[in-house]
Amino acid sequence: MIRRLSLVFALIAAPLAAQQATTGDGGTLRILDKITGEVQDLEFSNGQTRQVGLLSITMSECRYPSGNRSGDAYMLLNIYYNNQPDPAFRGWMIASAPALNPMDNQRYDVWALRCSSS
Repeated sequence: MIRRLSLVFALIAAPLAAQQATTGDGGTLRILDKITGEVQDLEFSNGQTRQVGLLSITMSECRYPSGNRSGDAYMLLNIYYNNQPDPAFRGWMIASAPALNPMDNQRYDVWALRCSSS
């Protein structure tokens, strides 16, 4: 019994292999205005800030799995709503798991779609 528990704890505590990521030149976000129903796909460069309706969006970085440019996108975003001092969203959005770390806003939904590179 003790051996089994030791094995279980060893498996749980074992570090996962980190996936290597490459930083793209920018990325694409999809923005939905829930009031008007308008959907926009916008291209961003790393570090670029754009105004979209009442949102101010800065994409700091977009990463994708090394060797798989069309793979999952991970975007580091700062999103401000209606010039509020605190961000509506700050952190990483993952294209394949939008519900994992969503922006909680009454008017807008924002999704990471893909990274771009030259």
